[in-house]
Amino acid sequence: MPDSPEPPVLPALPVTFRPGRTRAVLLTASVAIFAVITTIALLLERLNPGERISFVFIGALLSGVLVLLSRPKVVADESGVTVVNIVSRRRLDWAEILRVNLRPGDPWVFLDLSDGTSLPALGIQPGIAKQRAISDARTLRALTEARSVRDPEHRQG
Repeated sequence: MPDSPEPPVLPALPVTFRPGRTRAVLLTASVAIFAVITTIALLLERLNPGERISFVFIGALLSGVLVLLSRPKVVADESGVTVVNIVSRRRLDWAEILRVNLRPGDPWVFLDLSDGTSLPALGIQPGIAKQRAISDARTLRALTEARSVRDPEHRQG
């Protein structure tokens, strides 16, 4: 992620970052798939009740997968950051985040952590809205730098 000439204006906390367009597409597809499969199950006269139920179950299963895929978000508040990915949730204090990375070609933001690991934050992803993701990553980086107490001489703000 290239450095911006001016640091972004810090938003009021709490702030939630999530891929809005991607989420809208996934949730719309989820509803549409469930509705179509359920309608097919009801319209096919040759199906017995058990087969109809299995059609509806498969529609609900596919819909549920799409809802899970729409779940990622990053929530920043006064005490830290909560990263919600597809099936996991992790709470981080500001001091635990050393760097916010979104390099060209990355599918989402990565948080370099003080324990030496890197945590993917799927809530900021450049898929459909690349400029929005870059802006969100810069904002999260600025929030991290402003809130971190690990090295007060290098804080921005």
